[in-house]
Amino acid sequence: MKGTCPGAKKKAAIVGARGGCSGYGEHYTREFAEVLAAAGVDIISGMAKGIDGTGQRAALNAGGKSYAVLGSGVDVCYPRDHIGLYMDIIEHGGGILSEFPPGTPPPLAMNFPMRNRIISGLSDAVLVMEARIRSGSLITADMALEQGKDVYALPGPLDSPLSAGCNHLIQQGAGILLNPKNLLEEWGGIETNVLCRNTEIKNEKNKKVLESTDDLVYSCVGLYPKNVDQIAQESRVEIRKLMSILVTLELQGYIREITKNYYIRIK
Repeated sequence: MKGTCPGAKKKAAIVGARGGCSGYGEHYTREFAEVLAAAGVDIISGMAKGIDGTGQRAALNAGGKSYAVLGSGVDVCYPRDHIGLYMDIIEHGGGILSEFPPGTPPPLAMNFPMRNRIISGLSDAVLVMEARIRSGSLITADMALEQGKDVYALPGPLDSPLSAGCNHLIQQGAGILLNPKNLLEEWGGIETNVLCRNTEIKNEKNKKVLESTDDLVYSCVGLYPKNVDQIAQESRVEIRKLMSILVTLELQGYIREITKNYYIRIK
């Protein structure tokens, strides 16, 4: 172990698709992690690319604590790209945990189900944000149920393979993630009014930063990729001006170009 162990506070595991997560999954992972962490809930995950890392980074950004359970030794940061997150988790009072000896290298496929068992075991509830029908996230959910933990899933589009696992969990009786406030109220004993006011203020500040035409273009960009032609058709902004606005919005951190001329919203 590096850092600290999870204490008596409420703990939620946030898990889901790795590197290939969608803008939809990323957006709601960030929203749930930020609000839960701000309410004092510790966020536990596996520090993988995609949903795991997004949720843990959002928790730290909200001033909360996070704990990463690795499928390698605690002295082996995997993926290596997350060395900054690895260090920040410890610096913000969280911890890096593993049942494998120091020096155990990744990636050994047989280690990850064992890691997932610890993630669910340390948590009071498991939140599955995106998952394919065959995925490690569903293994984590199954282990959580065997351990008597609550399992929740984020519903998604019926035609999205990344939401198929979540929709299946809901069909099987998992709790439905509608919004963070609803979840906190279900858990009880956690103040939500201040959190909601803070979220509204934050959203209002973000909105005021944008000029009217920029705001129009931003409103046409969604959580699923849209190409420039679609955005131009919906916003009715001339292409040359539209491209300039898209670049500005991306530099300000409101949208991201995920492939050439395809954009998603990230705020």
